Amino acid sequence: MDYRQRITEEAANMFRTYGIRAVTMDMLANQLGISKRTIYEIFTDKDELLKGVLKWMAEKQQELIKKVFGESENVIEAIFRLFDMMSEHFRKMSPAFKLDMEKYHNDILQALKENDQMPYYIDNAEMISRGISEGVFRSDIDISVTNKCIYEVMKMSIEKDNSDMGSLDKEVVIRDFYLNYLRGISTSKGLGLIDFYDKNQKIDNHTDFIKEKLI
Repeated sequence: MDYRQRITEEAANMFRTYGIRAVTMDMLANQLGISKRTIYEIFTDKDELLKGVLKWMAEKQQELIKKVFGESENVIEAIFRLFDMMSEHFRKMSPAFKLDMEKYHNDILQALKENDQMPYYIDNAEMISRGISEGVFRSDIDISVTNKCIYEVMKMSIEKDNSDMGSLDKEVVIRDFYLNYLRGISTSKGLGLIDFYDKNQKIDNHTDFIKEKLI
């Protein structure tokens, strides 16, 4: 592993854990066991490092999505596995990371939004096509229009200010928005699979909660 990759991966881990402002180049260098000069030879400043981190995170996300769809028996199973992945992503990310992005790196954040590079802003066209071929989505839907609608639903859900949601959990809002839209384009087979995976995911989550309480 070269220095660029090592620095990027460790910076991603530290930014997500502590927030961007809390992490200094000195802290990063000490964590990696290298000199601060080595970091600056690769990244001219913290903004450039942050851009590298966000690009790496987006690439890793695409790799994971491709892997999930490749390993899943059907498109509905893949979607629910992605929900799990998204939940894990949000759980591990410090609120300070998002706040720092919005308050101190808004220019980078806006550029990501304009280029559709925010987390989970994925092209759903391939997923929709696969769903139609598997008989879980209706064959009469317009793929391009449906893809755009799902994209806008996810975009609105992710970018919605938490303060506007009251006590609602953002993960739950995103999940419900997405599932309700999918129900509208699903066949009876698709609806059955959605109900099956939805029920089993809720049982798994409840079991995890009980285990945590026991511990």
